[in-house]
Amino acid sequence: MASPILETIEQQSRALAVQQTSKRLLGALIQRSQYVGEVFSIGYETALVQIHDFHRQRVGGIPSLCFLVATRLNPEEDFNYADEDASIILLRVMDAAPLPNEADALRVRVETAQRVSGEPDLQWDHAGAMDASTHNLLSFAGVKCRVIGTFYLDHSPRTHREGQLVLRFGSDISNYYPNRGLKVYKPNGAALSSIVNYRDPDRTDSLTNQAVTVGDVRYASTNRAFQGIADVGVDLVPTDLLGQKSALFGMTRIGKSNTTKVIIKSVFDLRHHDVFPWRVGQIVFDPDGEYANENVQDQNSARNPSAIKNVWASDPRGRSDDVVTYGITEHPDDPGRRLMLLNFFEKMNLQTGKTIIDSTLADDNTKFIQNFRQVVFEHPEENDRSAMTRYNRRVVVYRALLAKAGFAVPSDLQPDIKNLFNAKLLEAMRETDNPDYESSAQTLAKEHPTWSQLADAFVHLEDFIAGGKSGYSEFDKWYMNRPGGSGDSWADEDLKKLLTMFRYPNGARQIGKARTHHSATTDQDYVDLVYEDLLNGRLVIFDQSAGEPEINASSSERIMWKIFRNNQEKFRRGLEPVSILVYVEEAHNLLPKGSDEDLRDVWVRTAKEGAKYNIGMVYATQEVSSIQRNILKNTANWFIGHLNNTDETKEICKYYDFADFEASIRRAQDRGFLRVKTLSNMFVVPVQIRKFEV
Repeated sequence: MASPILETIEQQSRALAVQQTSKRLLGALIQRSQYVGEVFSIGYETALVQIHDFHRQRVGGIPSLCFLVATRLNPEEDFNYADEDASIILLRVMDAAPLPNEADALRVRVETAQRVSGEPDLQWDHAGAMDASTHNLLSFAGVKCRVIGTFYLDHSPRTHREGQLVLRFGSDISNYYPNRGLKVYKPNGAALSSIVNYRDPDRTDSLTNQAVTVGDVRYASTNRAFQGIADVGVDLVPTDLLGQKSALFGMTRIGKSNTTKVIIKSVFDLRHHDVFPWRVGQIVFDPDGEYANENVQDQNSARNPSAIKNVWASDPRGRSDDVVTYGITEHPDDPGRRLMLLNFFEKMNLQTGKTIIDSTLADDNTKFIQNFRQVVFEHPEENDRSAMTRYNRRVVVYRALLAKAGFAVPSDLQPDIKNLFNAKLLEAMRETDNPDYESSAQTLAKEHPTWSQLADAFVHLEDFIAGGKSGYSEFDKWYMNRPGGSGDSWADEDLKKLLTMFRYPNGARQIGKARTHHSATTDQDYVDLVYEDLLNGRLVIFDQSAGEPEINASSSERIMWKIFRNNQEKFRRGLEPVSILVYVEEAHNLLPKGSDEDLRDVWVRTAKEGAKYNIGMVYATQEVSSIQRNILKNTANWFIGHLNNTDETKEICKYYDFADFEASIRRAQDRGFLRVKTLSNMFVVPVQIRKFEV
């Protein structure tokens, strides 16, 4: 049994440890030399602070929107962390506030200014114009502050042992006394760093601890060195973005792309963590080619080593094959680029290729074009001979249409039309008094005609079927009523829609717009390659700067459906889907607008359900109001730069405490000056994002 003396020593030791921990955690947020004034009025939402010019000047000024702390604690004295007063209230400066003597002070200033009027060398606050006592009294001013929350101490969530304390933050105040004073301090660099980089200890683990510095605290556009906050780094926890929606809003040329690159790099570098390396697949839909290609945005050079495609070189352990670029066309400075090409003639790619073609024709309201877009290539059951024959007939006609549109035909692909065109049909064509029909019948009777011959023959076959006096009607009646027949017409509706494309010269020309996506030599679908790259934790950059916008949109959708469905399937099978982070530049071109909630849209599905499938999305745009409200409501991470009109800023004000920054967002046009709220941050922090560099 321990002696009373030993127990007393142990208790004193524990008490000393508690005091030391209390001062280290809570006392570190207060510096007596940073004293600025007194709280003279406080409520649950706002506090009014009286500040003297002497103290204001000594701490480097009180910028609008800067952080202040208010407390009754003396950091140099011992305190009990469990006492009600053992807390620090975090404030944000909003504006000036009148003191009760405001009218008298204004009168004195005006009268004194009138006395020195016309004397350029004498200011109205000089000793010769205003007596010292009056000058001192009029140097007090009120400041209105927003109450952001409270820092206090509590037991560690892991040990719950006495002396094992952690710093906690509550986003409000639990109580206040209107007749009890609070001293106010402006945090110095070290204290400010602790405040803006505070992390909830209950949500801290080996992964969320992998924070990286992405910028520095910046209170205002007028960012002068004497303010005492230079080089106070702001950290980003890259894992905050995984499985979450993140918004990056701002006008053109305010640093959205630079911020995106900084974010990409922070996630990419998780693979190099010394203790918990983690490879996260990232894909960037790059409409302007600014991520896939070296450019002059980061350096004044056409050959830019700081391009995001070179992010792998930022660490000695980096590998160049961890970054993969895809594009429609080759690039002279990117010999390893993979081309987003598909063999449109391959049977497994028929519908995929047709979907791409359909997307290029979406805005063409011509009747025969819209009919063509309705054709779908669904492979029938192999044991259904009639359906297989009809399917193979449509395939031959479609392939001939592709060849006529200028799609390069694979060298080993020859037309095989054996048993596809009924002998009595060809006989009816020959018996019709039309040399074109007869010539076409001869072509269709061959086993292996050329694609060019077939294209010519289908022009006349379409005319033969559509013509009222061609003999087709009589043949078709016989075909439908023949013994053992199905009763269906020989030419199904999809075949007619395909043949009609041969009648109009513009039909093949319109289809030819998609030729840039075709290759006669590839045997893989690039969406499969992209998904495989993402599974392997690579950074995939999808260069969309070349090609038709409709085709680029279609390609993006195909890739997103691949990501969504594959991760969804793993989730349904009880497996953990791989984490994938999707970056959408110019998001207003891809994400649904307004109240559009069409769940057939992959972007809507990903925005609504992507989190449970570990699909995160970072979307960047100039137009907050163009993004669907439900997406905004479920966005966890926000990076807000300059927006130039109230329609956009009012939309932002609906979320978190961005209302405090509305005027600053609309007024400050500095590049890279953002207001940041992430999943790990408890409040918005104004940040100057650092320039991206490899």
